[in-house]
Amino acid sequence: MAETKREIERKYEATGDDVRLPDLTRVTGVASLVDKGVAELDAVYYDTRDLRLAADSLTLRRRTGGDDAGWHLKFPVATGIRDEIRAPLSPDVPRALAALLRSRVRDGRLDPVVRLLSSRHVTHLLDADGALLAEVSVDAVRAVRLGPGPAGATATWTEVEVELADDGDPALLDRVGKRLRKAGLRPSASASKLARALAGTAPDVPGLPGPAAYVRDGDEDSAGGHVLGYLRAQRDALVDHDPAVRRDLPDSVHQMRVATRRLRSAFKSYAKVLDRSVTDPVGEELKWLAGELGVDRDQEVLTERLQGHLAALPRTLVLGPVRSRLRTWSTARRSGSRRKTIAVLDSKRYLVLLDTLDALLAGPPLRSAAGRPAAEVVSKAVVKDYGRLAGRVLDALELDPGEPRDLALHEARKAAKRVRYSAEAARPALGAPARKFAQRMKAVQTVLGDHQDSVVAREALRGLAVQAHLAGESAFTWGLLYGREAAAAADRERELPEVWRAASRPGLRARLGA
Repeated sequence: MAETKREIERKYEATGDDVRLPDLTRVTGVASLVDKGVAELDAVYYDTRDLRLAADSLTLRRRTGGDDAGWHLKFPVATGIRDEIRAPLSPDVPRALAALLRSRVRDGRLDPVVRLLSSRHVTHLLDADGALLAEVSVDAVRAVRLGPGPAGATATWTEVEVELADDGDPALLDRVGKRLRKAGLRPSASASKLARALAGTAPDVPGLPGPAAYVRDGDEDSAGGHVLGYLRAQRDALVDHDPAVRRDLPDSVHQMRVATRRLRSAFKSYAKVLDRSVTDPVGEELKWLAGELGVDRDQEVLTERLQGHLAALPRTLVLGPVRSRLRTWSTARRSGSRRKTIAVLDSKRYLVLLDTLDALLAGPPLRSAAGRPAAEVVSKAVVKDYGRLAGRVLDALELDPGEPRDLALHEARKAAKRVRYSAEAARPALGAPARKFAQRMKAVQTVLGDHQDSVVAREALRGLAVQAHLAGESAFTWGLLYGREAAAAADRERELPEVWRAASRPGLRARLGA
């Protein structure tokens, strides 16, 4: 069983092998030190042959020695902060950890790349009550290259790590760091021991291609370079959120779906840059993925909405077994979310989609407009998307309230999302005007999204009312909630014209080139 630990630490380099720590009891808050002795650590780091994990600052190791022997997988969270996921010692990479790397490794192999032999001298920093504040380790490290590259190449160095205790104050790291720098230590230039080992044993071994590899002729100011840079960022987001979804982290499914939508939207918006005969099939696969990821999340959001409405009602207006019926209905509509989602992420179809995105970025189907200035091309794309949205909004507003108008407003919502994504993608080329335009489009999308949520909720409430009636229960409460949702939808429809006028001010469009 894997467990997760948040690791907050700072690393420092020594100029020589003889490292003497300064008196850290002079650091504010540190009352005493406890020498924990020296531990001999033996860690083998694993990666693909093209070092995909190292390229994304991930580390996977099998370590013996010390008090945390086992498999450790580390994901970067922010500078100096990583999530360490641990699994017990075993001969091979544990399946739980391998699954978290699948979006990067795909069908590749994880092989040993570096062995680190470390002699670690540990000191605990304690407060006046004897509670642990931080752990300071002086590591004398010997790295041996296992592959790829010159097997047997070595590198040695000494470094100091300061790791904050659980629930510790990050300000302590600043105070300790100041003391270490005064003693002649400097912050490490490498984010991890693995990064330093790779650089020290075979600095000429190439990793993954950088962003410039995806820019035609290296021109990042061209429309092709701009669009491909944006697409690569979304592809990276898709890959990055995969392990977060597997770990069931908050908002991870939503963020992964957003990445798929932005990719699809960019394929459509920038048809002058990329050949849609190539990108449309990829877009369909992204649509499939977003749909698979969203089924249970959409049901969860709907259930929370209905539960919130129900909780707001006075008890005298809740007639019959309303809460139990809602709970039963929600459970029946859930489709085993976690199992189904993981099955999708483990499927061959999903892995092929990721490979297809990689291939598209490596050999993009660029059209003639790709070589033109980015600002010129992307502004026209945003304006075209805006025109499409304007037509849908005006058509919807001309309809009478009812199902046809609901459908038209839903189509307008999808168009608003597309123009918002288009404007967000244009920000590197157009700057503040694109940012402001995207904000205006988000306001339109929010109103239309709230309206569509009400449409979906009313459909669900009608079904619940029918079920209650057929079971001989009172349908009064369901009808009451239906009426409130209808009123909320009407409010959104009344708001839309004013929100639309603010969002479509001529000055904003003019600055985009409209």
